[in-house]
Amino acid sequence: MDNRPIGLLDSGVGGFTVVKKVIEKLPHESTVFIGDSANMPYGDKSREQIIELTRRSVKFLLQKKVKLIIFACNTATAVAMPTLQNEVEQQIIGVIQSGSLAAARTTKNKKVAVVATPVTINSHAYQKEIKFRDPDIKVMEVAAPELAPLIESQKDYDTNLAAVKRSIAPLKDQDFDTFVLGCTHYPLIQNEFAEALGDKIQIVDPADQVAQYTFNVMRRDGLFSSFDQAGKHEYYTTGDPDKFSEMGRRFLGQADLTSHQVDTRNL
Repeated sequence: MDNRPIGLLDSGVGGFTVVKKVIEKLPHESTVFIGDSANMPYGDKSREQIIELTRRSVKFLLQKKVKLIIFACNTATAVAMPTLQNEVEQQIIGVIQSGSLAAARTTKNKKVAVVATPVTINSHAYQKEIKFRDPDIKVMEVAAPELAPLIESQKDYDTNLAAVKRSIAPLKDQDFDTFVLGCTHYPLIQNEFAEALGDKIQIVDPADQVAQYTFNVMRRDGLFSSFDQAGKHEYYTTGDPDKFSEMGRRFLGQADLTSHQVDTRNL
């Protein structure tokens, strides 16, 4: 048994979508989540900036004595994960590999669309991972720079829907049957995506597969906590803790959720 918590990081509130799935899949596990809202979006930053910002969050989680780390951020997974895997002993689990596996299993016509931040799209990480699993799958990639900041600002449904429609406009007339939410912020407005795409398109949320993969890794490595206790959950942000807490309460359904502000610059 290993009662240390699971660590999760993201550029902002999007990581709540992964936290939710992990808590549902592993109710006896404790978690520590940090969202770097003060520096989001990561999707328009340089490779060096993304690696350094992600490294700060990793160092914070290591101070919390986490037993493994989930990169609940597609951009951090695409850019920083290969570097940071060589710097820490704890296993790091990323969302892109999990999302790609789910997409490859879901598509029937072997045509998959991915929407993500510009950095994630420019890395072609999803394309590489999906084709690794099935070379015959055609992957269409669309960068959506406005969506993550919009979600952080917590706009209304109609505003979100209009932004989603603008973002996926390049996919018009493309015959894909599977659509990957390639940023963990996007499931927070999944209803808007569903309306814009129509009911014939299967939407893949990588968080589902991340939670299952985390479960498998912990079972393999003997990392489960004691089953006679409920997990405890801590939330931290480099940004506004009130806004962060509000989004967490709304999405996780934890009425008493409170987050704490931290400064990771000197770690």
